[in-house]
Order: sequence, then structure tokens, then C-alpha cells
Amino acid sequence: MEDKAFELLTKMYSEMQSGFKEVRQDISDIKQDIVRLENKMDENHKALYDGYKQNSESITEIRADIKELKSKVENQEIQLHVIRGGK
Repeated sequence: MEDKAFELLTKMYSEMQSGFKEVRQDISDIKQDIVRLENKMDENHKALYDGYKQNSESITEIRADIKELKSKVENQEIQLHVIRGGK
């Protein structure tokens, strides 16, 4: 009877160790997946930031162009006013 109990305990221990090994492997795989996702998210974040930066720079340039055009239009209005004789 003791031999059967010992064999059962040995078998259970062996199965538990095998199960623990599988769990550790699964955890290792999950960690690798998380690292891959973090790297991919970091790349996407950088791309989004670059896009935001480009948009911001473009808006700044457009504002400068609008300011310059506004100044030219105002100057033309003044010249027209002078040409028309102040009317």
C-alpha cells in the first residue's frame, strides 16, 4: 500500500513539475509578446509624434504666409486709396 501511495505521489509530482514547466514557458512567451507590442507601440508613437510635428510646422508656415498676404492686401488697399485721390 505504501508503494502505491509513493508511486502516486511520485507521478503527481512529476505531472506537477511538467505543468509548472509549461506554465513557465507560457509566461515566457507572454513576456516576449508584451515586449514586441511595446516596441511596436513605441514605433507607432514616434510616427504619430513626427506627424504631429510636421502638421504643427506646416500650420506655422501657413500662418506666416497668411500674415504676409494680409500685409500685401492692406498695402494694395492703401495704394488704391491714394491713387483714387483719398476717396
